[in-house]
Amino acid sequence: MFDVLSITGPIYIAIALGYAVTRAGLFDKADMRTFGKFVISIALPALVFRTLATRHIAEVLDPTYFLAYCGGSLLTFAGAFFLYRRLGLPDIASTFRAMGMSCSNSGFVGYPIALLTIGPVAGVGLSLNMVVENLVMVPLLLTLAERGRGAGGPWYRAALDSLRRLAKNPLILAMAAGLLISIAGWSLPAPALRAVDLFAGASAGISLFVIGGNLVGLPLRGLGRRVAPIAFGKLVVMPTAVALMLALLVWAGLPPLSPELKAAAILMAAMPMMSIYPMLAQAYGQEDVAAPALLVTTLASFFTLSSLLWVMRHV
Repeated sequence: MFDVLSITGPIYIAIALGYAVTRAGLFDKADMRTFGKFVISIALPALVFRTLATRHIAEVLDPTYFLAYCGGSLLTFAGAFFLYRRLGLPDIASTFRAMGMSCSNSGFVGYPIALLTIGPVAGVGLSLNMVVENLVMVPLLLTLAERGRGAGGPWYRAALDSLRRLAKNPLILAMAAGLLISIAGWSLPAPALRAVDLFAGASAGISLFVIGGNLVGLPLRGLGRRVAPIAFGKLVVMPTAVALMLALLVWAGLPPLSPELKAAAILMAAMPMMSIYPMLAQAYGQEDVAAPALLVTTLASFFTLSSLLWVMRHV
């Protein structure tokens, strides 16, 4: 068990440090937004670009991984959405509860843990996850949220608006540039590669620090029946759905993943929900559930991820 704690321990120490120094007033919540913007706009795009640009295209566009992770995400979302609708919740409330169960924090938490567990191949998993989350899940969720709010115009207008915004996203631009270099077979000059590495290497530590700082001041209302199912769905149901999709796709004839990529897919699915979850929910009046759910899920993930890593290593 100590070998597992040697992986998860530093991750949550970094999160705790971000929480402690922000709670003590050394940094403000506004500083966390600045740090987070650096990670999202500079560090993570540099990491994604380097991962894609320095590998052959066949290594980074693995159909089994993509279909398994996308299928597991959509299966978890659909099951949660229709379950909450059957319980009588409106579309918007059902959408954001389902989002909490099906959108992982691949960049801020998933990548650092995967990097410590499976090494450089974690960057491949991060890149594929970003494609699923940014091009499939987020547009779908925003489209359903707009529909639930009764926004005027056809449903596809919200989807198109979301895609237009994503086209300006630094992560998407970094993916496109990295894929272009990979497909063309070009090699980055050594000085340029080292410059990219400087920013890419900053992503893990700062992102965990930001997660901790952002937990300061989150409301504790809504714990219990409203939040526990979301945490359980994110930390248990989604990785189970991805693992089942992996088995189903191999049974259907797709090539199996390497042990490292298989571990990356399941680990990434077992992460807490993305850090922008409360901010997206706030725009639709759902922050009273989203913020406590993020707090509880992040705290509970220490135990669930430690258990999952132990099982993956010994079973």
